Amino acid sequence: MKVGVTELPAYEVAFIRRVGSYFEPQEHWDRLMLWSSKNGLTPPSQKFIGISLDDPQVVEGKECRHDACVTIPEGFNKENHKEIQFKRLDSGCYGLYPFYDKVENLNNAYRYIFEQWLPSNKYEVDERRNCLEFNLNNPAEDPEGKCRVDLYVPVKSREA
Repeated sequence: MKVGVTELPAYEVAFIRRVGSYFEPQEHWDRLMLWSSKNGLTPPSQKFIGISLDDPQVVEGKECRHDACVTIPEGFNKENHKEIQFKRLDSGCYGLYPFYDKVENLNNAYRYIFEQWLPSNKYEVDERRNCLEFNLNNPAEDPEGKCRVDLYVPVKSREA
């Protein structure tokens, strides 16, 4: 498993939050995709990003929060969209793990980064920022039913 380190710019995103197990159907993605399509916010000009806000090993599954996000262009009129929430994702240094597998195995990628890659490198998690899952395909359209995700973990240089 290969993890690289890269800088990401800041992004403005529209998002829909879901509370519940990460391993249950994620209907909020369907709602976000419908809204983004109606508003011309589609790839390749915009990116779909998932943010798992809680660690399911610490927070009970039914309480886990997940944000389904789409980037928005500069100047997008947020005032006309009261049915959706908006926020800014901060720029910074991230560990990047390109993942291509069944969605239920994404947790293994997280575990690898946190349990193996981080302890053996000069980086530690920057807890001021969230992990970001850039969704690069639709698993329903993939020949093997797999998801292609660039998993970004916020990092900073390890304190001496």
